[in-house]
Amino acid sequence: MRPFRLARVAMEAEGVRLRGLLSRIVTRAVLGLVALLFVLGAVVFAHLAVWYWLRTDLNEAFLTATGILGGVDLLVGILLGFLATRSTPSRVEVEALDVRRKAIEAMGSGLSLTRLVIPILQILANLRRKSRN
Repeated sequence: MRPFRLARVAMEAEGVRLRGLLSRIVTRAVLGLVALLFVLGAVVFAHLAVWYWLRTDLNEAFLTATGILGGVDLLVGILLGFLATRSTPSRVEVEALDVRRKAIEAMGSGLSLTRLVIPILQILANLRRKSRN
């Protein structure tokens, strides 16, 4: 019966890990969307101000001012994209993954195919008997 307990522990640990991962992803997505709205508004106003400054004070041509702003936008986009990819799993996720690995390793030594198949066959036989009645 020990392999079944280990399998259940492994499944529960995986569930904890996936719930932590999902929670982290949802939190990051919501915060990212709110931040995106504020950043978008600030970027629009900053673009207008810089474009006006380039055109009036520095007497730059329309295409030159647009090119400068486009280059800065590309640089900021690359920087923000790099920061968005940096995310590490929480302590709970790491511990749950470790528990799952250990349970699966311990399960491998004592688990045989017949130990898995016999309870499944018993369940199927009981279901078949109930469906006939």
